[in-house]
Amino acid sequence: MVSFKAALLLAAAVMHAQAQDFSDLVGTWSSKSNSTFTGPGFYDPVNDHFTEPKHTGISYSFTADGYFEESYYRAVANPGDPKCPKGIIQWQHGKFEKNADGSLKLHPIKVDGRQMFSDPCQYKNSVYTRYNATETFQRYEVRIDDYHKIKRLNLYKFDGSPLMPLYIAYTTPQMLPTTTLNPLVTATATAKAKRGLPLPEAEVLFKKSTNIADQVFWAGLLATGAGGLLWWFF
Repeated sequence: MVSFKAALLLAAAVMHAQAQDFSDLVGTWSSKSNSTFTGPGFYDPVNDHFTEPKHTGISYSFTADGYFEESYYRAVANPGDPKCPKGIIQWQHGKFEKNADGSLKLHPIKVDGRQMFSDPCQYKNSVYTRYNATETFQRYEVRIDDYHKIKRLNLYKFDGSPLMPLYIAYTTPQMLPTTTLNPLVTATATAKAKRGLPLPEAEVLFKKSTNIADQVFWAGLLATGAGGLLWWFF
């Protein structure tokens, strides 16, 4: 007869195995704009450069061995002056884990994350900084979308509120290498940022002067604001 202690250990092992089964997450997921994706087409670590997608959106990728990557491209409404929306581009990657309660915890590589923050009505240059934000999703679900008839990923933030739906874009994750891409050992590497806020001045890598690409970028944001279609993800 199996002892009570052995039964508890077996139950714990089964629960752990179930918690680590995230095969349904594997792939690259993108928001409905189907324009923002993870991978080298979004962030170039060699030249430390972002390529702005055609439309705002978000993307997450997950691997079967517990790695993730995320890309965010957002226009942030300015209720006080609708003609002056802000723009934020963010990227980070690292390891993730699925807990026994079904929640997900994303642990980014601190020195690798990047953010570009632009406020054309306040600043001449975009501010390019490191970015590091550990994320917790209370739960997630993968289902077939009733309208699009493809797999949809619903992520629920730490407080239970839903992130915008993500749709499967690639069954094979489109990602940069999962190792540290920009190794650096400094005090500033441990600083964290809240989603959507620029990092402290100590984290600034450089300030990007306005050029033709930026003008196109902001023209798109202003047109979006004028049409009342700004996407607020939080």
